[in-house]
Amino acid sequence: MSVAENLKAVRERIAGAGRNPDEITIVAVTKGFGADRCREAMEAGLTILGENRVQEALPKMELVTNATWHLIGHLQTNKVKQAAGRFELIHSIDSLHLAEHISRVEPRQQVLIEVNAAREPQKSGVAPEDAIELARSVAAMLDLRGLMAMGPAHGNPTETFTETRRLRDEAQHRLGRELPILSMGMSADFEAAVSAGSTMVRLGQLLFGPRPGDH
Repeated sequence: MSVAENLKAVRERIAGAGRNPDEITIVAVTKGFGADRCREAMEAGLTILGENRVQEALPKMELVTNATWHLIGHLQTNKVKQAAGRFELIHSIDSLHLAEHISRVEPRQQVLIEVNAAREPQKSGVAPEDAIELARSVAAMLDLRGLMAMGPAHGNPTETFTETRRLRDEAQHRLGRELPILSMGMSADFEAAVSAGSTMVRLGQLLFGPRPGDH
């Protein structure tokens, strides 16, 4: 199936999960796919493309110049100079140290705090109990737009996503400002995420099919 056909099916599933598809921003995750698939996504109406790694994204940015790019993977401090200001939104701020590095390069950078709401040691992200204080610090130096979380590797993701929404709501109250973005949900769990209040989902294989080399 084409990306356009897959996108139509995704929108129908979002509606089936009880949300208006027009209220959910879809980030097309182009990791592992070439510029031709990026262009196909854009022709289908997906203008926001997401990459996990800076070094894979930069060459695509040169070839697909009319897209809006998001960095959704972990950002190492030694890649900050390459990333800050190049991506409209960085989803993966998980420490004050990283935020400080970005602020020295591009203090207007839009960012999300990544929360390890599932408390899985193999994942990056700030611990839930530290998320509000980090949000307060990051908002003082960068353009904080909201929170991001990944669902658990096993089990029901609803609790993880509900906790992330609660943290976002608390951060809004504490900071006295709107944090409109909740980046939650990937191909395997996006319906649970949208039901829990996600405003942005990150979809790769549901839109593009298996990545080259996947079996």
